[in-house]
Parts: sequence; structure tokens; C-alpha cells
Amino acid sequence: MKRITLSTLSLALFGVAGIAHAQSSVTLYGVIDESIQYVNNATPHGGSLVQLFAGNLQGNRFGLKGTEDLGGGLKAIFQLENGFDVNTGKLGQGGLMFGRQAYVGLTGDSWGTLTAGRQYDPLVDMIQPLTADNYFGSTFTTPGDVDNNDNSFRVNNAVKYVSPVWSGFQIEGMYALGGVAGATGSGQTWSGAATYATGPFSVAAGYLHASNASSLATRTAAGGWAGTAGGTFDSNFPTFAGINAAYAASKSIGIASAAVQYVTGPWTGNLSYSNAQYKPDANSGFGTTQKYEVGRAYLGYQLTPAALVGVGYAYTKGHGDASATYNQVSLGGDYSLSKRTDLYAVGAWQHASGEQRVPGVGGGLVSATASIGSYGNQSSTSNQVMVSLGIRHKF
Repeated sequence: MKRITLSTLSLALFGVAGIAHAQSSVTLYGVIDESIQYVNNATPHGGSLVQLFAGNLQGNRFGLKGTEDLGGGLKAIFQLENGFDVNTGKLGQGGLMFGRQAYVGLTGDSWGTLTAGRQYDPLVDMIQPLTADNYFGSTFTTPGDVDNNDNSFRVNNAVKYVSPVWSGFQIEGMYALGGVAGATGSGQTWSGAATYATGPFSVAAGYLHASNASSLATRTAAGGWAGTAGGTFDSNFPTFAGINAAYAASKSIGIASAAVQYVTGPWTGNLSYSNAQYKPDANSGFGTTQKYEVGRAYLGYQLTPAALVGVGYAYTKGHGDASATYNQVSLGGDYSLSKRTDLYAVGAWQHASGEQRVPGVGGGLVSATASIGSYGNQSSTSNQVMVSLGIRHKF
């Protein structure tokens, strides 16, 4: 007994000593982004909108992230990130406490990072940074965010691996379990992407596939991705407003995306392409796969170390179930008052043509109407203008 007691005591003391020498840190951080915003043709019934709107350049958030050094180049990591509306105090992402991110994992210098929880997918991690959205946010993103360029959704129940950087090359993969009893593949999501950077040149490409976890009965009305038992997405997938609202009951969604960027002196230019496909089944409310092909271009110029201006163009072509075209031009300027606080002005004009489907079972085709970026303000006409003047503070 004495031997066992002494051995146990020795192990306990060794464990305490190990904990005392472990290096760990926890960081509190956040972003508050607020603006005065004007939108014309802001509703299907017409009329302009003037409002306080939060989260143009970046979504409002606060979070905790931390690391613990486990020795031998191995670390434990975690991140909990909340989204909120600064104007009302409400939680974002459908009222989730940590709706933006919530994960834990391990990272090693030689083998990469493995995490599990609610996370961004590989396309958001690797391709979005090479698009205009990385610089000027939602006003510069894809109309309707039909390809998730503005990360309207996150992935639940996800296991993600990110490799180290090998001579400028890096890969990332994700698999999210659907969690539907008796149907392993139902509601699953999988995605992969790769990026390569050398000097001023960067390129990235990837693919995401998501299966709807809802039953056919649930999806007889638009909104089948929301409020389901199991599944990898909540009510934020995707925006499902206006442009793609009729496809909220899709059987599955697949998004292929690629981007290239070049930086020279004060100039930054990038080009990107996405192909998003919304697939139907018996009760989806539409009979043919709806495809959205998106081409985007951005040119930014650093006037001074504190001042950035940029122009962006997005061309979106919907075809298959309904044929429509959306042209969007965006302008922006950002001025840093300090490392943590900046002022900005962003604006966009969009024109729609062709036809789009009315949401709901039996919905017909109507003339396409404009809807800038990922804001979800469905115009009463084929045109829409939006202007935002704001301030952003990071802590």
C-alpha cells in the first residue's frame, strides 16, 4: 500500500509540475462595425430605407481564443465566437450564443491542425481572402450570396484539418456529420480546398457539398434547411433571400470556387469564379437544378498607409430552373484613424434582368428583381442602390 501511495503521490506531483511549466494563453477580442445606410427600392412594395446597420465590412462579434503548449511542438487550441447586433443587442446567427464559431482541437508544427465543432468551411478560409469581400465586406460580395462568398453560413458538427504550409502550398479538408439516426449520409457536408502563394501572387480553389437533413414532408415549403433535427446547417444557410429564396428546400447544394490575386506596390487586383448548384427532389418546389455562375473582379489602391480605395464588379448568371442575370458594381473607401479604428464609405448599384422563381411550392416565374450583396433587401424593380457610411473598431 505504501508503494502504491508513494507512486500515486509522485505521479500527482509530476502532473502539477507539468501544468506549472505549460505555456498557455487566452485572448478576448472583438469587432464593432456600425453605419448609417441608405437603400432605395428596399422592399417588394417600393420605397427607400434609411437605417442604422451593423456589420458592413465585418460582422459584429466578440470571442475567446486560446492555446496551451503541450510540449514537443503540440498545442491544444480553442475558439468561441459570438455574433451580435450592436443596434438591438440581440444575438446573431439565429440567436446562437456562439453562432460564428465554436471549436476545440490540436495543432502541431509538423503535421498541421485538427479541430472539431462549428466552423467555417475551406472555401471561406482559403478563397474568400482573395476576393473583394476580404477588403470591403458584404457590399462587394455576390448578389444574394448564392455561393457563400460572404460566409452567410457556418458548418455544424464539423471535423476540419488544415495542413502546414509547404513551400507556399497548403490544403484544407472538412467533413461534417449529419447526425440523422438511421441515415448516416443525410445532412452531411464535405469540403476541400487548396491554396498556393509565392511573392505577390496567390491562387486558391475548392469545392463544398451539403446535403439537406430535412425530410421531404418538412421541405414541402421553403425553408427546409432551417430548424431540422441533425444536419450541419442552421437557419443561416444560405441567405435564401430574393434571388435564391425559391431554392431553400433544395435536396443538396454544391459550390465550386476559385480565385487568383496579385499585389504590386499599392495595387491589389483579384479575379474569382464560382459555380453554385441547387439540386431538387420530389418535394423541393422546383424540378430542375438551378445553377448560379458568378464572376467577380476587384481592384484596390492604397492611397496612403491609412487610406484604401477599391472598385468591384460581380456578374451572376442564374440558369437551369430560371434564367436571370445580375450585374453589380461596388465602390468603397476606408480610412484608418488608428490600428484599431477606421471610417469607411461603401456603395453599390445592381441591375437584374430575366426571370426568377417565386418562393414556395407551385411558385411561378416573375421578372427578376435586384438584391445587393448578402443584405436580403429585395427590390421592387430591376435596380437597386445602397450606400453606407460607417465606423469600425477592433479590440
